[in-house]
Amino acid sequence: MTDQFLLSIDIGTGGVRVAAVTPDGDMVATASVPVDTHTPKPAHAEQNPQDWWDGLRGALAKLVESVSPDRIAGIAIDGTSATVIACDRNGTPLRPALLWMDVRAAREAEALTDTGDPALKYAGMQTVSAEWGVPKLMWLAKNEPDVYDAADVFVDCVDWMNFKLTGEWAMSICTATCKYFYDSNWSGWPTTLYAKGGVPEALGKLPSRVLNMGTVVGELSRQAASELGLRPGVPVTMGGIDAHVGAIGLGVVEEGSLALITGSSHVMLGQTDQAIYSQGIWGGAYYDAIIPGQYTVEAGQISSGSVNNWFTQRFTLDAHRHGSASQELYGWLNEKAAQIPIGCDGVIALDHFQGNRSPFSNPYSRGAITGLTLSHTENHIYRAILESVCYGTKTIFDTFREKGFDPVKVVVSGGPTKSQFWMQMHADVTGVPMLFPKNTEGPLMGGAILASVGAGIHRDIGSAAKAMVEMAHSIEPDPQATEEYAFFHKRYLEIYHALAPVSRTTARHISEG
Repeated sequence: MTDQFLLSIDIGTGGVRVAAVTPDGDMVATASVPVDTHTPKPAHAEQNPQDWWDGLRGALAKLVESVSPDRIAGIAIDGTSATVIACDRNGTPLRPALLWMDVRAAREAEALTDTGDPALKYAGMQTVSAEWGVPKLMWLAKNEPDVYDAADVFVDCVDWMNFKLTGEWAMSICTATCKYFYDSNWSGWPTTLYAKGGVPEALGKLPSRVLNMGTVVGELSRQAASELGLRPGVPVTMGGIDAHVGAIGLGVVEEGSLALITGSSHVMLGQTDQAIYSQGIWGGAYYDAIIPGQYTVEAGQISSGSVNNWFTQRFTLDAHRHGSASQELYGWLNEKAAQIPIGCDGVIALDHFQGNRSPFSNPYSRGAITGLTLSHTENHIYRAILESVCYGTKTIFDTFREKGFDPVKVVVSGGPTKSQFWMQMHADVTGVPMLFPKNTEGPLMGGAILASVGAGIHRDIGSAAKAMVEMAHSIEPDPQATEEYAFFHKRYLEIYHALAPVSRTTARHISEG
């Protein structure tokens, strides 16, 4: 088994990445090729699917310099979603793909929300996102009817790539459930929702095979193998959405575990044994989306690292005098913020600089910094912003608990994990230990885990994750600090409820002006 490798492929917004991973989780080689995104109009974002295939060829050409293609035992792909491709039965795209972040279908999303269909439970009792697949299909039907009618197949990014590899049409249950309202625990495709959205015929153009992640789609075809420089016959295993495959790569495969993927925002994906449908919790509970027989809950904070970066780059004069490199800036700020007491001597911030996704689902809420006096410094404000993000995280965790999901294992990945100070604050505010994996490349590791299952190396996703994911260290909460933060978290919530109506009015006034 030690002479075998799993090929993990990540189709991201910025490009194609590949990795060769051993069955015990050692990532021995990686390579990448950038892919262009085209934004011809406001709210539009498109990519050429052929660029993904060409990018894969280029990335593999680099990878095989380090790894023999004959030693690849299995393949799996993760990708962006909902990234919609309209194509003929041979997989030829009829137009550029509508990328996940394309939100031209905002009106269609509102119209779908107004249907009140029961399938909208997956929208977390809030407005359907224009990023999702069904509104984009509605947009195509209305604005490009020739393309919509001519299409033999509608698929997402991962599904199109799997077809290129195998010649087999299939859809990932992860994508179908999380972006297209599929529900394997009920009746499959929600026919009434698609009918109310004016796209009932789209159901006949989506792949009829909906496969769990870790299920073999087919074997690598001779044509694909020839183009990619690989050997034919390698099993290609169903992957899914990059963030969800990333959760697998972080070892979040057991009930009660949660992935906290950080960066400019916070994304949280948890596994539970029960359905949770509530405002601000996307999916409520996606059944089978990651692990067969489990529900996946999803929530997020729109602004986390982005608020930190906004303040650091624009208002930290003292910090800029002590260093220009990002690491120097944050290192100095963290050192000074650590000298400020919990609660920042009365300064409390609200982290809703781009609205709130979870749990309030309030796009009109806005950021705030309150309690300022002439004695406060930039260090107080910086720490208050860090604390506000943690308060937002705690609010989501508390909502989870109220609905029956208690996150007892939180695995964290992303750039902000470099800050021991901020990660300790997350643990202290939430009262939950934070675990950090040895390999933080969640999507690539997750793809390798799935590939190992399809190749028959590991029995299932859970056992594969246990064998391949190793934790580097953990941060335990300080009970005394948790108790102190609890008081200021209540103030944080009071500030939100006091300002939210004003923020809503102000936002509407600005948008109408």
